[in-house]
Amino acid sequence: MGIMNKQDILLESGTNELEIMEFKIAGEIFGINVAKVREIMIYRPVKPMQNSHPAVEGVFKPRDVLMTVMNLPKYLDLPESSDPSKDIFIIAYFNKIFIAFHVHSVEGIDRISWEKVQKPDKTIYGGEEGIATAIAEYDGRLITVLDFEKIIYDISPETGIQMSEIEALGVRPNREDVTILIAEDSVLLSKMIIDSLHKAGYINSIKTDNGKEAWDFLCEAKNDGKPIKNHCSLLITDIEMPQMDGHHLTKLVKSDSVLSEIPVIIFSSLIDDEMFRKGQQLGANGQLAKPEIANLVALVDKLVL
Repeated sequence: MGIMNKQDILLESGTNELEIMEFKIAGEIFGINVAKVREIMIYRPVKPMQNSHPAVEGVFKPRDVLMTVMNLPKYLDLPESSDPSKDIFIIAYFNKIFIAFHVHSVEGIDRISWEKVQKPDKTIYGGEEGIATAIAEYDGRLITVLDFEKIIYDISPETGIQMSEIEALGVRPNREDVTILIAEDSVLLSKMIIDSLHKAGYINSIKTDNGKEAWDFLCEAKNDGKPIKNHCSLLITDIEMPQMDGHHLTKLVKSDSVLSEIPVIIFSSLIDDEMFRKGQQLGANGQLAKPEIANLVALVDKLVL
């Protein structure tokens, strides 16, 4: 299987749909957002790396790009394949890194409305900081969409948000007059973002778990009759979220005569040239790839101060 053409698979901006690549491990159905996928490859032997995480299978170098291979069955505590030669590598790119995920098979690609994607119960896959970011329903099947950012963070914490970047900014005054609305479905990442903003002086924040919750909050605030900036000075949104994604949320906000004055920052692991153009088309005031937390604070400073 060759390189995927992103022009063919990325959807029109703001439609509140996603495309999920279904794959199987030990008969269980999982999914990954197609926007993260760069290529599908047949399994090949890799070079083991000593003293690495148990789920790190090793490294290999396809097309002159050295990347880590992660054994998803081992990470998920599921049975290994009886014949690895028939397995598949899903080559993904997000958070500005390439990584290969070793799975048993790839089943196909499904186009799904985010309204059909639900946040899983907190008891699934390890509690509030579990690795199932969503459950998608398609053609009678329930697909577990994994939180690949958290998986990578578990293996390599240095790839995530670093509080030291905020500490390097020095002592900053509290901005009690600024209220930041955050739409982020990952419990781990939303806590990191909020902690970082608070440390940077933005002590008033409102957390929502997806774009729909953020949109409902903004609509209620608009109907209050007071200036919208009294309720929300700035919106930070992820792209991948159940119920309503960040692109659709941005489109709704920037198409509203009252809410459009709110600056919108898209903060997502999916930001690349193509996604950046989509965000621009929707009217986003800024876009940053995770985990650039210091740059996020600098952009917030620029938009609200």
